[in-house]
Amino acid sequence: MLRDWLAQPHIGGWWGDGWVETKLMDEDLNSGKVDMRIVWHAGTNQPFAYVQDYDARAFPMPHYADLPAGARAIDTFLGDPAYLGQGHASGYLAQRATELTEKAAPCVVVDPDIHNARAIATYKKAGFTPSHIAPCEDGDPVRIMIFNRR
Repeated sequence: MLRDWLAQPHIGGWWGDGWVETKLMDEDLNSGKVDMRIVWHAGTNQPFAYVQDYDARAFPMPHYADLPAGARAIDTFLGDPAYLGQGHASGYLAQRATELTEKAAPCVVVDPDIHNARAIATYKKAGFTPSHIAPCEDGDPVRIMIFNRR
């Protein structure tokens, strides 16, 4: 299912090859460092998205180096294109970020590509505030966006 979702045109370019990404997910799953979730739509009981979170300092990501201890980072994609443009992504992102900050994370951070306008708009709608642009681990510029404790 994840490989099929990663092959969807609306995801193209923002995530890597489905086989490579799912292999990395398998490795992360076994590491215990990443909390991985499939997002289900309550009304239809259908899976439609993937979201993961982890300690922002758990991996060599220089653009997260200045975050406070305990900050969580999120990666996500809405896989089923039938759910695009309906507010589902901002809904589950706001819910997950709120859960994480209520559990003691001082903030939650995301790092969309600076050209991924759809993701940036979705994160804003979910309550993330644009912070600054920084180079990520591969040198490409990303928009740092932060969800603070409410």
